[in-house]
Amino acid sequence: MKKKECGVSRGIRCLLNKYLLVMETILLIVFGFSTPIFANSYNGENSFKKNIAIDVTGKVMNNNGESLPGVTVLEKGTTNGTTTDNSGVFSISVSSADAVLVFSYVGFKNTEVAVSNTTALQNVVMMPDVSSLTDIVVIGYGTAKKSDLTGSVAVVKAEQLMDRPVPNVTQALQGKVAGVDVSVNNNAPGAGAKVRVRGLGSINSSLDPLYVVDGVAGVDGNSINPNDIASLEVLKDASSTAIYGARGANGVIMITTKRGRSGATRVTYDGNVNVSELYRHLPALDAQEFVDIYNLSFANGQKFDQLGGVWLPPKALNHTNFPLLFDANDKPLYNTNWESEVYKPALSHSHQLNFQGGSEKTLFSVSLGYLDQDGIMVNSNFKRYSARITLDNDVNKWLKIGGNLSLIKSLQRVVSDGNGGLNVPRMVTEAVPIIPIKYPDGTWAGNSDIAGLEGGANPVHIAQNRYSLNNNFQTLGNTYLLFHLTKDLDFKSDFGFNLNTQKNNFYSAGDLHNLSQDQGGVANLNNYNNVYWQSENYLTWNKEFNSGHKMTALLGASFQEFNQERMRAEAQNFIDDIFQWHYLQAGSVRSALESQDYKWAMNSYFARVTYNISNKYLFTATGRYDGSSKFGVDSKYAFFPSIGAAWRVSEENFMKDNVNSIISDLKVRASYGTSGNQEIGQYQSIAQTQPSTTVLNGSLQSTLIPSYLGNPDLKWEISLQADAGVELGLFNNRVTLTADYYNRVTKDLLLQAPIPWSAGMNNNFVYINVGSVRNAGFELNLNTVNIQSKNFTWSTNFIFATNKNKIIKLKDGNADIFPGPNFLGQTNILRVGEAIGSFWGRTRLGTYSDKEADLAASQGLKPGDRKYLLNADGSENYSIIGRAYPKWTGNFSSTMNYKNWDFTFDIRFVQGVNTAATFKHSSEDRQTIANSLKTVLDGWTPDHQNTMISQVRNYKFAQDSKFDTWWVEDGSFIRGQNFTIGYSLPTHSLDKLKINRLRIYASVQNLFIITDYTGYDPEVDTYNSSYGANGSFSQNLDFFSYPRPRVWNAGVTLNF
Repeated sequence: MKKKECGVSRGIRCLLNKYLLVMETILLIVFGFSTPIFANSYNGENSFKKNIAIDVTGKVMNNNGESLPGVTVLEKGTTNGTTTDNSGVFSISVSSADAVLVFSYVGFKNTEVAVSNTTALQNVVMMPDVSSLTDIVVIGYGTAKKSDLTGSVAVVKAEQLMDRPVPNVTQALQGKVAGVDVSVNNNAPGAGAKVRVRGLGSINSSLDPLYVVDGVAGVDGNSINPNDIASLEVLKDASSTAIYGARGANGVIMITTKRGRSGATRVTYDGNVNVSELYRHLPALDAQEFVDIYNLSFANGQKFDQLGGVWLPPKALNHTNFPLLFDANDKPLYNTNWESEVYKPALSHSHQLNFQGGSEKTLFSVSLGYLDQDGIMVNSNFKRYSARITLDNDVNKWLKIGGNLSLIKSLQRVVSDGNGGLNVPRMVTEAVPIIPIKYPDGTWAGNSDIAGLEGGANPVHIAQNRYSLNNNFQTLGNTYLLFHLTKDLDFKSDFGFNLNTQKNNFYSAGDLHNLSQDQGGVANLNNYNNVYWQSENYLTWNKEFNSGHKMTALLGASFQEFNQERMRAEAQNFIDDIFQWHYLQAGSVRSALESQDYKWAMNSYFARVTYNISNKYLFTATGRYDGSSKFGVDSKYAFFPSIGAAWRVSEENFMKDNVNSIISDLKVRASYGTSGNQEIGQYQSIAQTQPSTTVLNGSLQSTLIPSYLGNPDLKWEISLQADAGVELGLFNNRVTLTADYYNRVTKDLLLQAPIPWSAGMNNNFVYINVGSVRNAGFELNLNTVNIQSKNFTWSTNFIFATNKNKIIKLKDGNADIFPGPNFLGQTNILRVGEAIGSFWGRTRLGTYSDKEADLAASQGLKPGDRKYLLNADGSENYSIIGRAYPKWTGNFSSTMNYKNWDFTFDIRFVQGVNTAATFKHSSEDRQTIANSLKTVLDGWTPDHQNTMISQVRNYKFAQDSKFDTWWVEDGSFIRGQNFTIGYSLPTHSLDKLKINRLRIYASVQNLFIITDYTGYDPEVDTYNSSYGANGSFSQNLDFFSYPRPRVWNAGVTLNF
């Protein structure tokens, strides 16, 4: 006897049923998968007699006699429909006595009952469907039941993905999938996150996964509206990714967007408003502390001057010299907290309107979205407008056509750019507190007002008068023709495109000292026109044999091309700031006029065969043959095969016959295969010549200079990956466990090998294939339904992942490589046997005490200077001092439902990782030219010699800063990622309001963080790496970051 389904479970099924038809439609139209609701498709003939309307009532229940609320009841062949109420009762007016009603419900088989069968209508019984649509996942060029997969595929549904307000899909993905490490490094409005699937498999190539949106490959996942997403699948192992060949080495993220649904048009509105606030602080010296440290630093100068000279400030900080800053008693008039002046609470809001409807033959959807996100850094914001339409039509029995079109326009105002320079985040700390934002006469104040200070403008001034406006307009879409050639054979022809226009406007005002004042203001325009298209054509053969064997075969070809045109113009020395980028010709100095274009293309041929024996033994073989224009003439093509197998142990008779078994599902699987990485720049295999100009005979002449050596033997990076996994269900799947072990070796690493400048090239490197790296790890995903009763349900999810990265081989006899980015010396090292992302530097032991004067003198130092570990011969010791990537990550989430209330929390764990607080160089080692953090109050003094911070002194005698263990801190953390409480209006109230669903909720993101890191956030990357400087080396380098805010949110979801 089956356990009775509880009220909460019925409620969940009711809500899920709201999406049944659209899910079925997506699977049928987009992926050609046949589902029960369409088993007897409408043949275009009039299937009813045009008599007068008839009112029909009835009740729907499950096989246990329990009523089913929210069942979709549809008059067959029409859009006329309704849903059952909380008691399972329905009422509908049909067109004639010959009408047939179709009943559909998530987790149950579709049922058809003729209106004339009044007895059956009074008690319509729906049977459970063990092969429910909720078990269907999207894979490359098709769909499959999750139980039939031989590879590692993780599924994230829309309701899981959008459980908190985020501007893009990468941020939404954080903490959702084991083995997918998502780092939200940049907290500027609209910024995306860094996504890494199963570790780092490259040194100089892109490490980003391939995003495939409704079949269109290579889309920037951050550009689309995440509210349009119906589901997201992450393909992690070779059995899953090999179908994408040369673009699948870093994993593949399949995004399926919402489409139309059969029945009456449904309207959904989702809206939220949120407030962001700074919740961690970096305390800087206040006004009096700054004055005291400033004066003490000059007084200490005599100690560190080899000649013993007395040092005084250029101008003493007093009323006589600075009457606008000090009162008659020489006390500061201002005590400006720049952190609170720059980082202020910010209001954001988002709105999404979605229409879905259609008949049995034609489905449509329309969505409109608007996002207005303000950042906590003043004057930073992001706006996005999106519109999307889909249409799918059964033309006849053998042809189906459809497509979708998305228009996305965004505008991002960035005021935190210029890392390393005197930008806004840096000046929050370095701007001295004794100056105001503006003087009483309205003029801007700045460090340059005080002689001897490094004269950066104040951060509010910079945020208002230095910015980039990033304008982006994207048109994304695809169209398809699906031919049903025979009962078992389909042919699909798909054309996808992604048109993107980006225009970046930049201006830095003429009054910003040490930024653009010397140039009289700087303005530039960068325009990019990107055109991508793909044409994919493939046959799919599905055959079920009488012996219980099933086979699916796929054979196809793909053609892809990408084109970019770029234009840049810059002018300087404007007579007035009003002109900016609006009127470049107003600048008297034309400092840049550039144009450039390039393209790449791929031709690919792919095949896949899956074989299923009695739903017990599963086999998959995949192959893709790719040709890319990016590689050498003899290395343009490569073949990427994979194999996979699985055994569904739970389908064996010895498992089924054991009625006392607690195991409800058990599958073991294994796979092995290859995939590639072609994500390097263009034309790297060929020698390049660069045009330039020079002065000859007193006039400017055009020239050609050697630019890049080229490597005709350049070829693909190849990843070979083995995966073994188990999927386990216990207690009728109330407990489910998925565990994977993988081992991935990437060979022929693409590396920038240095060449001597004497070679005469403009670029002192060339790309070569050399070296290999291994990523091996373990992934675990545990789901439990702890309590399931009539009014209360409690479920939990735990995700755990660990990855070990190890360099196996490098060039030139495995010599060490220092890839950068440099910061006062090397920060990273590539060494055989170590991990990519290893920090390289010195070990700080503290400071020299008076008792160690002789030891300090041997290094040319004095007591009060920093003390470092030395080699036996007294030379400087350098070693690996940290790691930028964690040893393991975890995520624990829990959901509780009590009647109409729901509560969810999400806690993220990141352990065994370091973050380099490189901002300590500017904030602890540069007294008398800028402000410092309060940590310098713990600096060395004659009475306090046991400290890691050197004695303050005027900057002329500053000890050279070193990238060291004092900067490289423990970056492990536990974060209160998201907490949400919601309330859904009960059914009887919905009926009165004539709506299907109304839910209100409140949530908070980043409620807390537990960490030893002293910066704003241990998850950070302030080095905005471009092509040629792999982003894996800049992770967790923190040189004045945009702080991560705490976000308070309130929202509503309405269906009618």
